[in-house]
Amino acid sequence: MKIGYFLSSEEYTPAELVEQAVLAERAGFEALWISDHFHPWNDEQGQSPFVWSVIGALSQACTLPVTTAVTCPTVRIHPAVIAQAAATAAVQLEGRFTLGVGTGEALNEHVLGDVWPSYDVRMEMLEEAVALIRRLWEGDFVTSRGRHYEVSNARIYTRPDSPPPIYVSGFGPKAVDDLSRFADGFMSTSPDAEMVSKFKEATGGKPAQAGCKVAWAATEDEGIDQAHRLWATAGLPAELAQVLPSVRHFEQASTLVTREATAESVVAGPDIAKHLQQLHDYRDAGFDEVYVANMGPHFREMIEAYGRDVLPTLRSNA
Repeated sequence: MKIGYFLSSEEYTPAELVEQAVLAERAGFEALWISDHFHPWNDEQGQSPFVWSVIGALSQACTLPVTTAVTCPTVRIHPAVIAQAAATAAVQLEGRFTLGVGTGEALNEHVLGDVWPSYDVRMEMLEEAVALIRRLWEGDFVTSRGRHYEVSNARIYTRPDSPPPIYVSGFGPKAVDDLSRFADGFMSTSPDAEMVSKFKEATGGKPAQAGCKVAWAATEDEGIDQAHRLWATAGLPAELAQVLPSVRHFEQASTLVTREATAESVVAGPDIAKHLQQLHDYRDAGFDEVYVANMGPHFREMIEAYGRDVLPTLRSNA
């Protein structure tokens, strides 16, 4: 199983994200995920740089492959523009780029005043968007009028030698059934073996990636405090993360998530065994790649500890 580092655009400045990528490469992480948001989940996180600018900087700072985790190419940004941005990123990264996409969240996609559709409509839009992106990557002029998107004499001139793979994020059996029709790979944040197996069976064994978080700190209590202050929103159930429209709504809803609930769901502190166990859970679920994000200010210590203790132990066990 490949272990990568997850760059959290909601929490860190562009300079910190680039620094983390450089440190991660030195420590032995094998690839990068980077989130794509217009807003953070709450004001405590406090950041949200434009992901395509940061990817350009990453291409000059390190040699690790990069996957967007994830971009929504349907509402806030037209898929033709995402096709151009992703093609440029793939050129800058010399082919080491994967376009990770999903149906998005109202938190980010409502900002231009668009109506936030139901899940079925969003998935329909995503499938059409992915088909249009792939067609544009072929290099010809494209004129097309679909159900949701129209382009006229559009051509992507700056393209990699081979088009990037497109991985799709999804949660639950219906989403996995839907994305299996058109995804080159599956993305998730849960060690759900059933969903991984379902995707691989439907696609003939295509790859699966996952992301998870830790809160490195000198003590477990400090780590839990960091996780609860910054990421209590991760404890919200079901579809709330997709439908709540603003940072304020997330902050209000997250008051229902107790510190105890956060403590039960997060790996916090410096206990290497707990960090290893979380990665083993994702490996046992069948994921081919797992990307680990740090919550809080101690990302340098976390990356150093993973390079010194976690990654060598995983590889020796493998």
